[in-house]
Amino acid sequence: MTQPTLHQTVGTPFTRIYAVGAARGDLVVPNDDIVGPIDSSDEWIRQRTGVITRRRASDGIEAVDLATSAVTEAISKAGIDPSQVGVVIAATISNTVQTPSLAALVAERVGATPAAAYDISAACAGFCYGIAQADAMIRAGVAQYVVVVGAEKLSDFAKPDDRTISFLLGDGAGAVVVGPATEPGISPTVWGSDGSKWDAVGMDRTIKEHWENPEEGHPYLRQDGQTVFRWAVWEMAKVAQRALDEAGITSADLAAFIPHQANMRIINEFAKQLNVPESVVIARDIETTGNTSAASIPLAMHRVLEEHPELSGGYALTIGFGAGLVFAAQIVRLP
Repeated sequence: MTQPTLHQTVGTPFTRIYAVGAARGDLVVPNDDIVGPIDSSDEWIRQRTGVITRRRASDGIEAVDLATSAVTEAISKAGIDPSQVGVVIAATISNTVQTPSLAALVAERVGATPAAAYDISAACAGFCYGIAQADAMIRAGVAQYVVVVGAEKLSDFAKPDDRTISFLLGDGAGAVVVGPATEPGISPTVWGSDGSKWDAVGMDRTIKEHWENPEEGHPYLRQDGQTVFRWAVWEMAKVAQRALDEAGITSADLAAFIPHQANMRIINEFAKQLNVPESVVIARDIETTGNTSAASIPLAMHRVLEEHPELSGGYALTIGFGAGLVFAAQIVRLP
């Protein structure tokens, strides 16, 4: 008996980002509002991180609300109907529940049902992970359009007296629509992980420990700042260079450099090591938004395009890195 041949879909050879949407927390929180519990100062935070203010969301506004706003804007600007979205990928570490996914609710809210929907837990690299998956799905014919959204309400996990990371954290969401293209718009992704530094960034205790001692409050974010800083500065610049090499371009060919908004000193050191020329716009959204983990790259991209619309169509180097430790970088054509 002859065995039948399985059908397999084949998609488009190239993809690109069609549009970017954004939503920031509604509250502007300056350094002076948070320095008391950490016995610090506005000057210390500015010098060490570059943060002047951060955006945080009011009580009652959750990561899924921010995500819905960002995705709605991205779909509208892309000029497609929500029903054309085949997959919704949400990168987040701050959904209010372990399950179900934030993505499934966003898909329902924006009218993309019955799109496939799932969350990525890759911290600050989550958005770039999502772009890699969206690119692969469309080229494989699994979907015509994929929404990738990074959404965080990190203020829920910011312990007021923590000096390691809490003063950095902000709330927001950034989303893009990825679809087919007639020429390359997303380069091969350079990504990976280093689990040997698994405990360098994460929660200060487990969920089980919280259940056993609820009076101590829920788990909060914390980090070993020096370990993360050294790893980011010395290892991630190499990853960024590899992404440029894989794309077949140099930093001089870039219109913008949009790294994860972790720390201004890291961003500046990246630019130096990559020999980024002065003609390239460098995203520094961390100054007024703070570190929004998975949301930081699309938020920074949205702001870059708002302030420099002439960069549309140019190349941007994006790189995300964080808890895991995980990382991902790719070159994208700006919508």
